[in-house]
Order: sequence, then structure tokens, then C-alpha cells
Amino acid sequence: MESSGFSLFLIIKSMKLIEATEKDIPLIRNLARRSWENAYAEILSNEQMDYMLSEMYSEAELTKHFQDTNYYYYLIKDENTDSYEGFIGYEHHYDENTTKLHRIYLVPESKGKGFGKEALLFLNQKVAENGDQRIILNVNKHNEARRFYESQGYSVYGEGVFDIGNGFVMDDYMMEFLIHKQMT
Repeated sequence: MESSGFSLFLIIKSMKLIEATEKDIPLIRNLARRSWENAYAEILSNEQMDYMLSEMYSEAELTKHFQDTNYYYYLIKDENTDSYEGFIGYEHHYDENTTKLHRIYLVPESKGKGFGKEALLFLNQKVAENGDQRIILNVNKHNEARRFYESQGYSVYGEGVFDIGNGFVMDDYMMEFLIHKQMT
């Protein structure tokens, strides 16, 4: 039992977060598609998935994010395999004292290695450094990620159905994490 705990420790310590730039847009788009094809296969139709990826991860949309001084992307790299395993995208000051976690995605083969948890801990630190006190996110009501977020201290504060165009909607829980409660 000790050796498996030790292995997990080594895997977590091998993760590195690298601030992305516009030159990383093709990589982000590829990681998003690989992650979505697994995460949403049972939740969204292929048509809705293709539509959302083409809208949310278009070169123009991602370029706008990189030009926004409050919006950040970090690539999640596994230093053991020297491969990019996912990314996190967030926006400081989305609302008063609030950062919005817009995106955190991992490719299927990297799940369960502690990368998501470490990325959220990194986000908590960045949010606290920037003076926000709350992190919000939306998660699809049928996405198992909700349980992951709850295990990391997030709670549901609302729900909504959001029209995203082309006849599609997002049916989400809205979740929050309060920095001051957890970090003091």
C-alpha cells in the first residue's frame, strides 16, 4: 500500500503548469477535442459537440481570450512522459471578487493521476494573489466532474439552461469555491 502512495506522489510531482501563449492555440484545440470526445460522449450529441468545439475553441475565440489581460491559459504537462495532458483556462475579475474557471480539461489517459486536483490548487493560489475571493464554474448536470469539484470544496449554488445557439443549450449546475473560507 505504501508503494502505491509513493507512486502517486511521484506522478503528482511530475506535473508542470506552463503559461500558454497564442502559439499554443493548435495544442489547446487538440487537447480540447481529445478530452471532449471522452468526457461528453454520453452527454452531448456529436452535432452539439462539434458545434461547441468549433465556436468555443475557434482560433478567433481563443485569440480573443489571449488578448484579454484577465484571461489565462496554462498547459498541464506530465514531465515523466514529456507530454501535454490538458489545460486550464480562467478569467480573473469576471464578476466582483470572482474568478471564473471557464475550462479545465484532461485527456482521458491522464485522469486519476492528480493533475486536476493540482491544477485547482494552483488556481486557488492565483485567485488569492489577484484579490478575488470566489471561483465559479459551470458543469453539465450529467457530467461526473461535479463529484470531483465537490471533493475539492466546490458547492452548487444554482443551475441554469443556457442557449448557446444553433438550437443547442447547456444544462448546467453553477458551482463556487470560496477562497477566504478555504485559504485562511
